[in-house]
Amino acid sequence: MALLPKIEYDNASPEVRAVFDDIMSTRKTDWINNIWKVLANDPPQLRRFWNEIKEVMAPGRLDPLTKELIYVAVSMTNGCDYCINSHGAAARKAGMDDAMLAELVAVVGLANKGNRLATGFQVEIDERLQPRR
Repeated sequence: MALLPKIEYDNASPEVRAVFDDIMSTRKTDWINNIWKVLANDPPQLRRFWNEIKEVMAPGRLDPLTKELIYVAVSMTNGCDYCINSHGAAARKAGMDDAMLAELVAVVGLANKGNRLATGFQVEIDERLQPRR
């Protein structure tokens, strides 16, 4: 259960409704995810996070599917079930299939293991891997 109540569209302030309307318009949907309803308890934070999502997740040098896969991978590592499901659904909409998901989970597991081994052994970074300046 969320620590704050969900603000439904009908009970939202005009400021929150404006953000909700933008979310639905941008995502071409007729409903609002629970994360936005909870963030609506703090309208400035709701607006900031939504604007950042729109900016960062917009197509750029990385295509939308790649961005969603990265978001899912980070969410898996951070243990955020909500984000795994939310961005997993977005990734599926952008073209992810079951085989891609299985491969993503394998890469995430491998990366986490490699990170822990390198961190645990305090392995020095190779000279050739250092960024060139």
